[in-house]
Amino acid sequence: MLSGCRRALPAALRLAVRGWAGGRGRRRVSTSWSPVGAAFDAKQQRSRLTGQSTGLFGVPELSSPEGFQEAQEKALQETEQLVQKACTTPPGPQIVMIFDQLSDALCRVADLADFVKIAHPDFAFREAAEETCRNIGTMVEKLNTNIELCQSLKQLLANKEVMDSLDPETRQVAELFMFDFEISGIHLDEEKRKRAVDLNVKILDLCNQFLIGAHLPNKIDKQILPEHIRYNFAVEGNYIQITGLHADCSDDLVREAAYKIFLYPNAEQLRCLEELLTSRNHLAQLVGYNTFAHRALQGTMARTPEKVMQFLETLSDRLFQRTLKDFEMMEGMKMKLNPQNSKLMPWDHPYYSGVLRAERYNIEPSLYCPFFSLGACMEGLNFLFNQLLGISLYAEQTEKGELWCEDVRKLAVVHENEGLLGYIYCDFYQRADKPHQDCHFTIRGGRLRKDGEYQLPVVVLMLSLPHSTRSSPTLLTPGMMENLFHEMGHAMHSMLGRTRYQHVTGTRCPTDFAEVPSILMEYFASDYRVVNQFARHFQTGQAWQLRFSHLVGYGAKYYSYLMSRAIASMVWKQCFVQNPFDRAMGERYRREMLAHGGGKEPMLMVQGMLQKSPSVEDFVNALVSDLDQDFETFFMDSE
Repeated sequence: MLSGCRRALPAALRLAVRGWAGGRGRRRVSTSWSPVGAAFDAKQQRSRLTGQSTGLFGVPELSSPEGFQEAQEKALQETEQLVQKACTTPPGPQIVMIFDQLSDALCRVADLADFVKIAHPDFAFREAAEETCRNIGTMVEKLNTNIELCQSLKQLLANKEVMDSLDPETRQVAELFMFDFEISGIHLDEEKRKRAVDLNVKILDLCNQFLIGAHLPNKIDKQILPEHIRYNFAVEGNYIQITGLHADCSDDLVREAAYKIFLYPNAEQLRCLEELLTSRNHLAQLVGYNTFAHRALQGTMARTPEKVMQFLETLSDRLFQRTLKDFEMMEGMKMKLNPQNSKLMPWDHPYYSGVLRAERYNIEPSLYCPFFSLGACMEGLNFLFNQLLGISLYAEQTEKGELWCEDVRKLAVVHENEGLLGYIYCDFYQRADKPHQDCHFTIRGGRLRKDGEYQLPVVVLMLSLPHSTRSSPTLLTPGMMENLFHEMGHAMHSMLGRTRYQHVTGTRCPTDFAEVPSILMEYFASDYRVVNQFARHFQTGQAWQLRFSHLVGYGAKYYSYLMSRAIASMVWKQCFVQNPFDRAMGERYRREMLAHGGGKEPMLMVQGMLQKSPSVEDFVNALVSDLDQDFETFFMDSE
């Protein structure tokens, strides 16, 4: 489709034609596969379907909303059998395997339902999935306070001879299961354990309620808004719906209206949040922690709230003067563009910071959209993964009933030697009632089954991209392209994690490590050598200007994102900045960081990749150096 991508395709296409032997743990190439770029071509409006019929994600029961009840009952019956088996099995590695089977039985239903409850366009499916999530979640909390079940694991952990005979991953998983018991209050008396279960279930309900409320639009009588800005919003009868902040809009009045209406205080939402925070704090103190933060940070790289604050305060001190200077520059920029109203307001910051970046680095995002068609970006990812990891992406035909929306695409992830690694469902396009957020969802975790076959991971990537038009394919802004690379980083983490246990598969690891692979992909997305492989004008095919860059250190909402960004920065500079297609480094990255999921201490994975143990000061230095780097000079000197 695009001349810049054809260099990546021949080897991949030859692979699809010749196939390979389907030995244990390897799958034959399907004749239903096609090149990934074509799947996102403007001419292909619907996923190709086979003549067979099934349910969502190929689960037969889920051909209707009522199927969730059936899937839930099967999972709970299997759970009961596995609990009995775990309680009667002597200490040994089999105990860990049974616990993981127990986890898998519940997660296979709960993870799928967790996605369906927010993304399916049919309310009946969403409602059924939400009920299933609640019921499975309640069972999980009861199991986490089951004394007899915990005792079977304790006997294993107390047996030094057996523990010494276990491999490191099995020991880690056994300890993680015990950790789940401990933070759930297994040490409490019966009355307090029941209270802990009730609090956990209440927290699940409050989280769901708050998330639903956070995505609901706000309505206002359309007569209240000036007529000349109404077209920026969705109109429903006599009302205008505000679904977001419109932070990138150049019209100050549109941004102001969106900010004030969308964020207008909601008493019910505030009550829900306050109750959620109170319940979390009560639970933490009930099970023996000072605060919810102390409980939540157990097992992460940071480990304690004090370490997090040290990191954030050190970073804040280093960035204070820079932030003050940028604020003054944004005020000056607003004065130049809007002299009648030059005061910088809360709804101005995202827009004018973007304008400042565009001016500082001589970029105008709208000029680059024609070079970033979705099909071209997917071919770019395919080329990068092929060079770095020996992986190719193929579009696969789906069965009737497998998808929840006709514009969803299913990708097979194939390694040149290992064969089929898993599946990625790409739910990329905007639609009514779909949350405006970019997310990665695990639908099924990878694990080694009893028969020796590997249970292939299945994930969904959800974006909110515009549909193609008659005159052009779906075109991405630089920010959209970066988000696509980010989420695909999560997907590769899920695909390449080849853990024995699904409890620690892929992204099932501490939050402050889980974001490292995704943020590292942002560095690839902003490197001219990578972008030059696929960025071609969708109409003319010309080579693009090698001057595009974007600041890689913009603000993040959570410390874990910042800490992950610092690690990703160090990995990028130490391992990939010289050659982003370095296969040896790609294999090392897979071996040291992607393969283990949560089955290895995250800091040990970082040490394995960087060959050193980074300090808080190292994290801060990495983030600050990203801001100090002269990207314009880097790109121009590299031409």
